[in-house]
Amino acid sequence: MSERRDDDERARASEQALIARAQRGDRAAFNRLVELHQAGAYALALRMLGDPDTAADVTQDAFFSAYRAIASFRGTSFRAWLYRIVSNGCYDTFRAQSRRPSVSLEATLEDEREGEPAGQGGQHGDARLPAALIDTTWDPERAALRVEVIERIQSALLRLGPEQRLALVLSDVQGLSYDEIAAVMGTSLGTVKSRIARARGHLRDILSRQGEPFGPARRPERGQTSI
Repeated sequence: MSERRDDDERARASEQALIARAQRGDRAAFNRLVELHQAGAYALALRMLGDPDTAADVTQDAFFSAYRAIASFRGTSFRAWLYRIVSNGCYDTFRAQSRRPSVSLEATLEDEREGEPAGQGGQHGDARLPAALIDTTWDPERAALRVEVIERIQSALLRLGPEQRLALVLSDVQGLSYDEIAAVMGTSLGTVKSRIARARGHLRDILSRQGEPFGPARRPERGQTSI
């Protein structure tokens, strides 16, 4: 536990150093921040929007906005600050479309078929070895079930209102703390907890009507993703 805490402290110190350099105009430092957070930012946009291409556009625009505004960053969590920019981009997309987004999971399912959880690892489109050649315990039936679970959860997520969806994705997918979620959503801790509770209840109702293929939902361990 002590070693993990020390590692977390070193990671935070390293990120703060990168932020300070980026604020002085060091593009290489900002590019390193992009590398650290691009997978999470894209995963957030994808879960919110349901379309890989639109999510990629929103993520790219968010990093451009973050680069232009990095000098004004004064918070303690760069991730929360960046995710607020991403979520604002998602809301702008909803307003521009004036409709709920359609479900499109090709990128998510492709990652699953190749043996890597969506939203982690390399950039979309990277060449990877088939999972069966990497992990000798790979079970194609289990992988197929996981793909089905992801499809159902994502479809259910897109039926939630944007605010509940955002709160749930940040909490149960991204693993952010309540304080970070409050910073992303610009609201109080009480409101965050209420939105998460309501979203979980609504999600369970939707999944139960679909014939939920797995056990009751639970909050993942910090740093893990449930989908």
